[in-house]
Amino acid sequence: MPELLAPAGDLERLKIAYLYGADACYIGGKDYSLRANAKNFSLEEILEATNFAHSLKKKIYVTVNIVFHDQNLISLEDYLNKLKDINVDAVIASDIIVVSLCHKLGLEVILSTQSSILNYSAIKFWQSLGVKRFVLGREATREDIIRIKKECHVELECFIHGAMCTSISGKCILSNYMTGRDSNRGGCAQICRWPFKRCDKNAPDFTFMSKDLNMVEYIEDMINIGVSSFKVEGRMRSVYYIATVILCYRRIIDKIISHTLTDEDKQYYHKVLDRVANRDTMPQFYQKFPGVNESYFNDRIEVSNQDFLGIVIDYDEKNKLITLEQRNYFKVGDVVEFIGPNMDNVTYTIKTIFDEDKNTLDVARHPQMIVYLPFDGKIVKYAMMRAKIFDK
Repeated sequence: MPELLAPAGDLERLKIAYLYGADACYIGGKDYSLRANAKNFSLEEILEATNFAHSLKKKIYVTVNIVFHDQNLISLEDYLNKLKDINVDAVIASDIIVVSLCHKLGLEVILSTQSSILNYSAIKFWQSLGVKRFVLGREATREDIIRIKKECHVELECFIHGAMCTSISGKCILSNYMTGRDSNRGGCAQICRWPFKRCDKNAPDFTFMSKDLNMVEYIEDMINIGVSSFKVEGRMRSVYYIATVILCYRRIIDKIISHTLTDEDKQYYHKVLDRVANRDTMPQFYQKFPGVNESYFNDRIEVSNQDFLGIVIDYDEKNKLITLEQRNYFKVGDVVEFIGPNMDNVTYTIKTIFDEDKNTLDVARHPQMIVYLPFDGKIVKYAMMRAKIFDK
């Protein structure tokens, strides 16, 4: 069974990722991690996250994958020792000094996508330093993966969903050049998504960002050619995004293993995944070199939806009452849908809303207010209520 690997920018998103079907999560500490704009984890939070993961018999990996300068090395060994004491399952690294220190300390290493691994000769070099798992560059093709598996007996981790990098797997200097924020040290300003003016003032703005990655069509093939771990990008994404994406891929993988995945299933998951990201998605490099259809060149419209309506805090089975923390506006008469771990999607028409004093409301309009909904059926804690958009 391949691993489904989820991003987590904080403890709330980490717990949601595990509950919605992730086998493992990757997180960043306050230091040494890309995605400096994510909240990231203190050592105390890494300990809590690790204990939570292991209580579910799941794994946790910590990123230590910035490009290191001399000043970053001063406390590095001490930090890695603390990660070892916490008992994290592996460190994700790209710098040879981090790999060497981890090997010395007895920490497992996953070679980061920052190393841009696309060939088996590079893998054999890193194998000689004790690395057993490799995150391939997003530019890896199907043929690359097959050749690497043939030549090297290693675990391969491949991105299957989320943002692409216009540069080669993160080796970008545009952010540093234009803003002073180093993308290779966690400060990417996403220059590739900026609109640039053309000389012709009447022409639309120009961009050169890649469309997002989506491998729904090729998950089964990737399983068959030996990919060990399916990685989702997005440590800065919302809890709703994490829950939706992980639940979709969890169900896709499970249906593949049970030989029940249909074309109708894939069409449905494509629609859900495209909507939750608000951007077009493509398989990118897997089958062919990306062309004009795989990138945005003219200014795009990215509409933020308000599908995420609330999260289930509790369910009183005796009184048939959901306790819901509201996240977006909804009202009596709306047709909504509940999604959640270990449950089928449930369509529900809102007929009554109670506030905390059990007064009836017509509308829930205040973010994070607590409301109660009568519900006679199966619902689980941490299920999410969203607008009913698609029929399966």
